[in-house]
Amino acid sequence: MPSIAPTVDFTVIAREVRCKWSPAADKASLVAAQAALAEALPSLKAGGRSVKRVVCGGCLDFKIVTSCGAEAFGAFEEGGFAGEEALVEKLKAIEGVSEVETQTYTFEDM
Repeated sequence: MPSIAPTVDFTVIAREVRCKWSPAADKASLVAAQAALAEALPSLKAGGRSVKRVVCGGCLDFKIVTSCGAEAFGAFEEGGFAGEEALVEKLKAIEGVSEVETQTYTFEDM
């Protein structure tokens, strides 16, 4: 099992794509972000990866968390995170979407 530091072990690595959406126009940017996710979902889920979506109506977050076992992460990364660049570009092109970012982190049930 990989470790970041003594007693900080992990078995899962996650890649997050996140952005802010606008409530304007009846939340059209949120609807468009969901459509972009729906289009990317088959690629993100390929290889048995898990995909979770987080939406916060208070702080207007839209997050896509794709996770896999630590042993599979290298291939996921080498493969461009299953089309992440195209997904990021689609999100950036949506009117009302801002602060599009990505992050990699470990993810572990405790």
